[in-house]
Amino acid sequence: MRDKSETKNLFVKDIRAGEIVKGTFLVTEKNTAFTQKGTPYINLRLRDRTGDIDGKIWDNAAAFEKLFKRGEVVYVAGRAVSYRNTLQINVSEISRVDGADIHPGDYSPVSREDIEGMFEAFTGYVDTIEDPWLRTLLEAFFADEAFVGRFKKAPAAKGFHHAYIGGLLEHTLSTVKLLDMVARHYPTIRRDLLITGGILHDIGKIAEFNFDGMIDYSTEGRLVGHIVMSVEMLDAKIAGIEGFPPALAMELKHILVSHHGETEFGSPKRPKTVEALVIHMMDDLDAKINAFHEFIESSADTDSDWTAFHRFFERFLYKGKTGA
Repeated sequence: MRDKSETKNLFVKDIRAGEIVKGTFLVTEKNTAFTQKGTPYINLRLRDRTGDIDGKIWDNAAAFEKLFKRGEVVYVAGRAVSYRNTLQINVSEISRVDGADIHPGDYSPVSREDIEGMFEAFTGYVDTIEDPWLRTLLEAFFADEAFVGRFKKAPAAKGFHHAYIGGLLEHTLSTVKLLDMVARHYPTIRRDLLITGGILHDIGKIAEFNFDGMIDYSTEGRLVGHIVMSVEMLDAKIAGIEGFPPALAMELKHILVSHHGETEFGSPKRPKTVEALVIHMMDDLDAKINAFHEFIESSADTDSDWTAFHRFFERFLYKGKTGA
């Protein structure tokens, strides 16, 4: 452990291949592997609020392995190198940091958008709901200070899309904007149900993730998941609204349980109403566009016109001509 306080002065976004790296990072992944000769080495994933970078400890892995744990902030010294068009740090020194000057906000990625500005725009959509039952329901959620506090901070995912503080709010607002455009294009769609379902479709993620330090799944998130938690939260709020129409409650719950589209992607049911179908499609569209942009941006400093292979999309992504 380093005795002195560490002030964050080097960020992932500023690291370039060939440079000496000396700085502090959050360890989000750590595992020991072996070379073809049987020599142990350590794979790391290092993070700060500007992004992630891989790290490799090739020498003295057994000794270094005992010095820190996943989820801790560490001081790293080494050299940045490009391997298969992906930047990584070959680590020569690493130690756990325990300093009063460590600011947790330096180590968790944060939405580039203004969170309070997004929330104001978001609540503006609540004000457009004309159905009294749906309006009352949404007002019950957003009068809950504990809910609002976590909704503003929560990520939308651990790694695939909007995986940063404020990501859930950013993703939900973007999805609702898309839904509003679809509702204007197809006037037969029930706009109030569409917008309300879009606002509530991912609310369980405020409990699915821990995000006070490293963004990771909570125990409840792993065992139950945000779809079930969203339905439980919806049921609890509806129970406090006397006379809420059962058929309307059922349609809202259907939107929540079907918004992943297919059972193979975690939805207990596939969309069976037009509103549920549209919410699934706009949710999926917004998530994938964000994932494309984030992955392309993370590869911006390589010379190739292409990113590394994206494991989820199962393809290389085209960045455009380098230097164009």
